[in-house]
Amino acid sequence: MKKTLLVLSLLAGMPFAASAADGISYNYVEGGYATTRLDNGPDADGWGLNGSVAIAPNFHIFGGYTAQDYDQSDYSYDQWRIGFGYNREISRNIDLVGRAAFERLSEDDYRVAGIRYRGADFDGYSAEVGIRGSILPQLEGYAFAGWEDGSDYDGDFYGRLGAQYKFTSNWGINADVKFADNDAQWFVGPRFTW
Repeated sequence: MKKTLLVLSLLAGMPFAASAADGISYNYVEGGYATTRLDNGPDADGWGLNGSVAIAPNFHIFGGYTAQDYDQSDYSYDQWRIGFGYNREISRNIDLVGRAAFERLSEDDYRVAGIRYRGADFDGYSAEVGIRGSILPQLEGYAFAGWEDGSDYDGDFYGRLGAQYKFTSNWGINADVKFADNDAQWFVGPRFTW
């Protein structure tokens, strides 16, 4: 426990403040509720963990993980992504952001009529561009347009919208929704920013 607190204290004091618009930090970790709503299939619910760390002025790395179970079945999957981002201040309160990521979806083994089927892994990538801004001192929002593709599924455009309400300079609550052709993915949970 002491080691964890020491590492968090060191990270909080690191000089990795990205060159960003006022009130925006690219150093955060968040966890919370995640859900996927499919147009032609069962919905899924679970949890997620996301984070970002500024590695130099205007550059950051980010990642995310979700684990979800499909409703009314024992079928579940894990999804993760890791990527690299670029942010550039375009006004005092708004950044232009571009990001690219490697993604993987791993299905668990499942049974149908007593027959066990092995789950599959799907690898892909995504690229997105958008804006992130501090609307009010306590409210931040973002909007992205992106493209995702992979070796085992067709490419698709998507949109991502999100907002964070800040209770303090370090703590807030974040909500995010990603709209694609056949599904919508939602996330909501607390965020710690340093």
